[in-house]
Amino acid sequence: MKSGQVTIKDIAKELNISCSTVSRALKDFPGISPTTRKAVVELADKYNYRPNAIALSLRNQKTNVIGVVIPETVHFFFSTVISGIEDEAMKEGYNVMICQSNEQYEREADSIDALMGARVDGLLVSISRETSDLQHLEKVVKEGTPMVFFDRLVEGMNASSVIVDDYQGAYDAVEHLIEKGSRNIVHLSGPDNLIISRKRKEGYISALEDHEIPLNEEYIIECRHGEEAEAEKAMTHLLESGKAIDGVFANNDMAGLGAMSAILKAGIRIPQEIAVVGFSNWRFSSLVNPSLSSISQPGYEMGREAARLILEEINAKEPGKRQVKILDTELIVRDSSNRN
Repeated sequence: MKSGQVTIKDIAKELNISCSTVSRALKDFPGISPTTRKAVVELADKYNYRPNAIALSLRNQKTNVIGVVIPETVHFFFSTVISGIEDEAMKEGYNVMICQSNEQYEREADSIDALMGARVDGLLVSISRETSDLQHLEKVVKEGTPMVFFDRLVEGMNASSVIVDDYQGAYDAVEHLIEKGSRNIVHLSGPDNLIISRKRKEGYISALEDHEIPLNEEYIIECRHGEEAEAEKAMTHLLESGKAIDGVFANNDMAGLGAMSAILKAGIRIPQEIAVVGFSNWRFSSLVNPSLSSISQPGYEMGREAARLILEEINAKEPGKRQVKILDTELIVRDSSNRN
């Protein structure tokens, strides 16, 4: 027997039988004698025979692989989403191929091209912060490959989505700050090209309006990259300006951590003088001092729901109505906002 990948043809040659007999024996088809079946299976085991996945996919028009594009694998939220996707997909006999964009448009477009080249049966996508041109995504839809967006909703695309209620989560965070006595609340916002950022800003504004607190546009500061250093710099500038700040709602937990760092370096007490709430409930939120209050997102359930949707579309005989599934968030109160 030759070295390398063993084929049905190799097994057939060694046993002096036809390729079709080997194939039927491996699939336990009727009409194959027990002796022949035993000989084929034993030889296949001996040489670690594996079916040619590429050939099977060409024959069946399916690879049983789902492609996933996420902004960052190091993000705790996205890691929980991946767990949910993999658990649901593998339960249904599908494998998962994961690419990360590192929040870069070009890498996202290249990743989608690579996954499409690998003939994945469907795509699960969370777009990057940089993405505004949707041509690479529109191409997927035009080619008829099922695609589901998760976490970051994309307007104008004929595709299903699984998101959290960003508006309500932000509203709950700001209302909590108001109930704890804050009136001059800063919002460290995300980039406006992302719908989740706009929804969180809308929730912030609505909570102020409903509690008859005037909106101060100077208190809305965009932290486009959502990084700790970026938020710390913005917060330091605000504090040095002498503005009367007593609360901060950050678009994500890294921005919340940056805000807390600036506040503490300025000698200001948290939460007694300035209370802080983040968004996403990263694992570190409970470990920092003071611990960071945050809006928790059901990442694992989002992953499972996104996988269910894409599998439903892959296995549908005809294209169905696009769906948008919205999952609830939860306010986790910790030391950074829990004034007595």
